Amino acid sequence: QVQLVESGGGLVQAGGSLRLSCAASGSGFAINTMGWYRQPPGKQRELVATITRAGTTNYSDSVKGRFTISRDNAQRTESLQMNSLKPEDTAVYYCSAAVLVFAGAKSLELWGQGTQVTVSS
Repeated sequence: QVQLVESGGGLVQAGGSLRLSCAASGSGFAINTMGWYRQPPGKQRELVATITRAGTTNYSDSVKGRFTISRDNAQRTESLQMNSLKPEDTAVYYCSAAVLVFAGAKSLELWGQGTQVTVSS
């Protein structure tokens, strides 16, 4: 069974930093694009950043220059380094991965369990 497990998150003051990590477990699959999304209180889930297998990154305008997404293909992990955090960054953060399962050549979109990030003013 393929799954994503997140770690990191927590409470930080405005201007501080946090690092989120996400690891894929299981066997018999390959990971394509990975990403991070967030869901602020009372709002819909939104894109934060994505990274392709080749390392091409894409960021939402709201985090560009403050957040950095990275991945380790060999370890099947991704991370989100968040600097200069603002209260409006408060949200539940989810990692995602586009996965190809070799058995049956099935494509799946996987999500982590979510981790809370709270930025106090």
